[in-house]
Amino acid sequence: MVLGKRLQVLREQAGFSYEEAGRALDVTHATIRRMEKAEVGLKLPYVEKLLSTYGVNSAEEIGGFLALAREANRPGWWHSFRDVLPDWFSAFVSLEGEATVIRAYEPHYVPGLLQTTDYARAVLRAGLPHAAPEEIDRLVTLRIERQSLLLGKDAPPLLWVVMDETVLRRPIGGRKVMRDQIGALMDATERTNVRLQVIPFNAGPHPAMYGPFHIFRFQLQEIPDIAYAESLVGGVYFDERDDVSTFLEALDRMCAQAAPAQSTKAILDGMRKEI
Repeated sequence: MVLGKRLQVLREQAGFSYEEAGRALDVTHATIRRMEKAEVGLKLPYVEKLLSTYGVNSAEEIGGFLALAREANRPGWWHSFRDVLPDWFSAFVSLEGEATVIRAYEPHYVPGLLQTTDYARAVLRAGLPHAAPEEIDRLVTLRIERQSLLLGKDAPPLLWVVMDETVLRRPIGGRKVMRDQIGALMDATERTNVRLQVIPFNAGPHPAMYGPFHIFRFQLQEIPDIAYAESLVGGVYFDERDDVSTFLEALDRMCAQAAPAQSTKAILDGMRKEI
C-alpha cells in the first residue's frame, strides 16, 4: 500500500494521467489504478518502467524501490494456511499484522484475537457446519497463531474492543468453555495494550447495531485508516475518509455508552460467577 501511494505521488508529480502511465506499460489505465491501490502485486519490470517514465533516474533510488517491492511481494506467515484461508480474509490478517491500533465492535462473539482454543473451535463449528474436522483444526491453529501479535515484544498494537453484553451471555461450547473464555478476557484486561468495554443491555440502542466491524490504524502516514465489515459470504474494506469517519464516529459514541474500561474486569467476574 505504501509503495502504491508513492507510485501515485510520483505519477502526479510527473503530470501523467492513468491513461498515459498505462500506455508506457502497454496496459490499461485500470491496471495503474490497481497498482496504486495495492489491489494487485507489484511486478518488478512494471515498477522499474514506471519509475523511469516518471523521471526517477537515480540507480540507488530505483534499486531501493525495487528491493521494497520484492519484500512487499513476499507471502505473509499465514500463506501456509492458504488451503483454509479465503482470499478476502488474507487482507484482514495482513492489515492486522501491520496496524498500530486495532479498534473493533463485536455484537456476537469474543473477537478472534482474544478467543481461547475451545471457544474458537465452538465458534468455527457453528459458523462452518459442513467443514471437515481437519479444516476446523487448521482454522483454530491459524486463529491462535494470530494472537501472538498481541504478545510481541516489539511494540504490539493496541487492541480496543467494544462488546455487547450479548457476547458474554450467549452460551458457546458449554459452561466450562464460557467460564474459561471469560477468565481469559479478565486476564486480557491486565495487559497494557488491551482495552475492553462492555455495552450493557440497559444502555439501549447505539449507532452500530447493524453488525460487527474493525478499524485499523497504521504508523505510516501513507496508509489511511481502514475499516472492515464482514458478512456470511465475504468482507468489505473501506479506506475513503468519509466512510471510515462514519465507523469511527459510531465507535466513539459506543465507547461513551459502554461501561468504562476500568470496570470491565469486575463486570466479567460477575458474569463468570453466574455461569
